[in-house]
Amino acid sequence: MNSIDLIIFFSYIVGISIFGGSFFKKDRTAATYTLGESTIPGWVVTMSIFATFVSSISYLALPGNAFLSNWNAFAFSLSLPIATLVAVKFFVPLYRKVNSPSAYTYMEQRFGPWARIYVSMCYLLTQLMRIGTILYLLALTLNAITGWDIATVIIFTGLIVGIYSMLGGISAVLWTDAIQGIILIVGAVVCIGYILFSMPQGPGQIFDIAIENEKFGLGSFSLNLSEPTFWVVLVYGVFINLQNYGIDQNYVQRYMASKSDKEAKRSALIGGLLYLPMSALFLFIGTSLFAYYHAVAELPLDLQDANMSDRVFPYFIVNVLPAGMTGLLIASIFAAGMSTISTSFNSSATVFLTDYYNKYFKVTASDQERMRVLYTSSAIISLIGIVIGIAMINVKSALDAWWKLASVFSGGMLGLFLLGIISKHKNAISGIAGVAAGLIIIVWLSLSNIFLGKDAIGNLFHPYLTIVFGTIAIFLVGFLVSLFTRANDNRKVRGM
Repeated sequence: MNSIDLIIFFSYIVGISIFGGSFFKKDRTAATYTLGESTIPGWVVTMSIFATFVSSISYLALPGNAFLSNWNAFAFSLSLPIATLVAVKFFVPLYRKVNSPSAYTYMEQRFGPWARIYVSMCYLLTQLMRIGTILYLLALTLNAITGWDIATVIIFTGLIVGIYSMLGGISAVLWTDAIQGIILIVGAVVCIGYILFSMPQGPGQIFDIAIENEKFGLGSFSLNLSEPTFWVVLVYGVFINLQNYGIDQNYVQRYMASKSDKEAKRSALIGGLLYLPMSALFLFIGTSLFAYYHAVAELPLDLQDANMSDRVFPYFIVNVLPAGMTGLLIASIFAAGMSTISTSFNSSATVFLTDYYNKYFKVTASDQERMRVLYTSSAIISLIGIVIGIAMINVKSALDAWWKLASVFSGGMLGLFLLGIISKHKNAISGIAGVAAGLIIIVWLSLSNIFLGKDAIGNLFHPYLTIVFGTIAIFLVGFLVSLFTRANDNRKVRGM
């Protein structure tokens, strides 16, 4: 990176930090800290939902995926209209009616305190690992580009985002997310434009090379459930995105921060659908890079390995883009990551206050005490996230193991929410039975191949389907138990 790139990058970091910190108010209440003041424009909430969904992982992994193979990952994006429509129809009105800063208040209303503790704890653990993961990936990217120390970058990024999200509350998070969403879109568009007009035979050459090498394919359309076919990825996307837009505190808090039910629904729908063209743009970057290194330049030998595809885009940013563009693209990658991290900081602090402190420590706490809890928990969460990010530098196997565990948690959460919404019978036993059955299936599908090898039933299904089968099992078992207990209750009433 030359001086121009460094100026652009640090101008972005300093500017977004000052802008986020400007939302600090001494007389802020816990309600305005977690939900805003109902004055945030709808477009800001919409862009915040979009920016929360797009992380630096998407910014780097999707181009790498398309460069290596094809557009199979776009099937995941095609599931978004289904997931967002379900969220708008059922989940958004539900949360607006419950009128709680936490998404998990509803779980207690349906199944009792155990359900609220279970899902909120799963959420907090997942967010801590999410924060650490993104901090590590951002630092890894900057290390590859500049050579800066990974641990130093993790600490610097974590502290910067932690400070402005802590000081400014949800208003700072929403506004900075919106700005960061615009920056990451501009960065991607500029990159595409540069590649298109760098081709010797013009932009059309990219399409000629891509079509010749079948780079626009969406994957196999067979019904083989052991491979990442179009249908497997699509179904997986439906369930994962139902989880994101239906039960994730990061999104629910934005629904609640909207001015009205109508604006909340509009923001959820448009914010979700925005990712559809953006994911296509990310994938097209990967396809364009394939064409570029096919017709214009040759990749170094160490990047020609299939396992190095995720590093092709960062290499292109540093070694091909002109001065200024490199700084913009790095700022875009950081914008994608920082928007996701700031959201996790604020939402996790909100969950801790609402689901734990207000419930079990001090129900009648003053607003000053609640603000102190929010500030303290935000600081602690940011520090733990930094520690996890640093730990990932050397403990990569633990990262893989954790993501398997995180999929277990997420499957249990989604299935329980669906059971609560569809089954109208208020019964704690049905929820416990459903979660137990679902988790058994999820764990079995995830780990059976380790103990039984190639003969394991888990090998018949692609890992993407684990959350699908687990969620369905939780709902079906819970629903059947609910019907059974309701029938018993009715018989007892008639017997009396």
